Amino acid sequence: MASYSKLTDIFSIQSQLDCALEDSTTQQEKENLVHQYLHKIDEKEDLIIPDFEDGLEWLNTDRPLSLGKELSGKVVVLDFFTYCCINCMHLLPDLHHLEQSYSIEDGLVVVGVHSAKFPNEKILQNIRSAVLRYDITHPVVNDSDARLWQELEVSCWPTLVLLGPRGNLLFSLVGEGHRERLFLFTAAALKHYREQGLLKDHGVGIRLYRDSLPPSILSFPGKIAMDPSSKRLAIADTGHHRVLVVSNTGQVLHSVGGPSSGRRDGNLSEAQFSSPQGVFIKGDTVYVADTENHLVRKINLSEGKVSTLAGIGVQGTDKKGGALGPQQPISSPWDVTLGNIGGDILWIAMAGTHQIWALFLEDGKLPKGSDSKKGTCVCFAGSGNEENRNNSYPHKAGLAQPSGLALAPTEPWECLFIADSESSTIRSLSLKDGAVKHVVGGERDPMNLFAFGDVDGKGIDAKLQHPLGVSWNEDSSLLYVADSYNHKIKVVDPKTKQCRLLAGTGEAGNGIGPGFLESSFNEPGGLCVGEGGKLLYVADTNNHHIKVLDLETKTLSLFPIVGKPEVDAILTTATSNTAAVKKLPKLPKSAPVLAMPSITVSSGQSVTLSLKLALPTGTKLTEEAPSFWSLSAEGNEWLLEGRAVTGSIGDLSEPISIVSSIPATPVSPDPTLRLDAWVYYCLSKGGTCMMKAVSFRQPLLIGSTSQERSVAVTLKHAF
Repeated sequence: MASYSKLTDIFSIQSQLDCALEDSTTQQEKENLVHQYLHKIDEKEDLIIPDFEDGLEWLNTDRPLSLGKELSGKVVVLDFFTYCCINCMHLLPDLHHLEQSYSIEDGLVVVGVHSAKFPNEKILQNIRSAVLRYDITHPVVNDSDARLWQELEVSCWPTLVLLGPRGNLLFSLVGEGHRERLFLFTAAALKHYREQGLLKDHGVGIRLYRDSLPPSILSFPGKIAMDPSSKRLAIADTGHHRVLVVSNTGQVLHSVGGPSSGRRDGNLSEAQFSSPQGVFIKGDTVYVADTENHLVRKINLSEGKVSTLAGIGVQGTDKKGGALGPQQPISSPWDVTLGNIGGDILWIAMAGTHQIWALFLEDGKLPKGSDSKKGTCVCFAGSGNEENRNNSYPHKAGLAQPSGLALAPTEPWECLFIADSESSTIRSLSLKDGAVKHVVGGERDPMNLFAFGDVDGKGIDAKLQHPLGVSWNEDSSLLYVADSYNHKIKVVDPKTKQCRLLAGTGEAGNGIGPGFLESSFNEPGGLCVGEGGKLLYVADTNNHHIKVLDLETKTLSLFPIVGKPEVDAILTTATSNTAAVKKLPKLPKSAPVLAMPSITVSSGQSVTLSLKLALPTGTKLTEEAPSFWSLSAEGNEWLLEGRAVTGSIGDLSEPISIVSSIPATPVSPDPTLRLDAWVYYCLSKGGTCMMKAVSFRQPLLIGSTSQERSVAVTLKHAF
């Protein structure tokens, strides 16, 4: 059996290089040191690592890759990562810039070796969603049993391993923050092996999964929030790098940012975000955790402006803070919520440093802290160590990638509830004395971040798996939890510390069943209570949907979102052709297609389609999201000349008449008219809204015998 190398085989010689680089002063000196190191490494011909195991699942390639075949003659960067890990996310921009600097033809290939922490992360479809969400364009292999991790004795996420063209070990970099060394080592290795003639310029069969996907209204929505007074919702449309503000019926009122990532303040039409996650809306103000820009932003809807409140636009490492917001570096803010301790404070879940921060919107003071001026951004809780440590002193507590916040402002709570994702716990942070306490999940050992599962129960007996979102119901004093990797919504009574299942099957899916327990989610990332505690809105992240749980009827529905450009196109009336309605939305797959019997007509005759639609009992049309119809002729547009091809639906008590005329010289003897209808309606008592559609196909047979001037056809459907 072949003997392979592991990372410890190069630790000694690389440690010497690392020390020498620390003492070097010029770039040329550093390059010379690495060049000398590579010559020494080449003398060790036994530094070969094992190949990828046969039968592994690959993404972004048209075939599995092998170190002995496709990757032979390449400098290879292996990125050992797990997609929940914030430190792994921080490394992705470095890899992206590296790939922009050196192509596969130049001899560089980056391969993501996904080595899961959580059971949910071993599933290929979930990894595929993460690859799309993080815009990873290099090959990724699902090493679900972490075989290569174990063979090389990798110890933590993320770890980078650089290989030479023979699959030989060159360097390793553990953790994040090594961008300069990564570029130095990669450039030196490419130059070294190019001069030896060992690099090859062949391709490796890149095929990006994202290129095969259809467009969607939402892309990986991260969080959702509601303004109780206006009932408007703010949605972090994370994958589209934008924030949507919509009515409670789904009408898009504002779309800010997108479709590509960027960083820009200014007018709503010019502003840019980069994978925003957390949102909080109050009146005409939306606060945004602009995660990958490492910023906290403010959208002022009344002024039509976006501004930066905190962060400098690059990842910070400061774990104390204290500077004014725009001068204070921060790291991967994941959620925000607004509170008040003698003055307005924006609370920030700072996932990148495992802390909770405060941004003072007015002069104020934190519990066990000093006075702070308006605009100050400072750490409130968390030592910065990734731990599950509770403590009565906030700075001695340890959090692990806090990803969701919910404010419970009144007695007896007066706290922030925290979805602490990497410890798989829900914690509380007192706004009276700063104490960090356990609510449910995890275990007592503060260093154990692997105490996860899917168990209802009390306190520490309950188990969660990487929860990302929380929402507080003030009326019932219950906390709702997005138990993301269990694909469930759970509810916690913080008084008794009881945690129980509310919705979800536990399997990733997109089904809507007759009740909560028969419906499914796929890594829901955020949620918010609305309509006085009657509804729960869920950002079903990997399904690209917002779902609505009616807490009274125990039913679930999709939340329809209608964009302003879409509505503008829908309500356009074309008189000469159908070009003006190209932006009509596609019919949902669930829409029935009703084939009608053929009718005989003649030249010069008119055809009146009488559309009769009926809504379910107890519902009404949604005024804010206009319903409409569309008429087409499937390749026989001559049949529609001079006629309206779209129209609104505002009253279903009377039939809607749509007229088409047969010209004197028909082009085809057997055209088919197609009438589609999209109907938006809500429960009459308020709350759940939905969209339904139906399509009618009416074949015509044009005869030579003259008939009466008009023929009428009734098209009926009950939703």
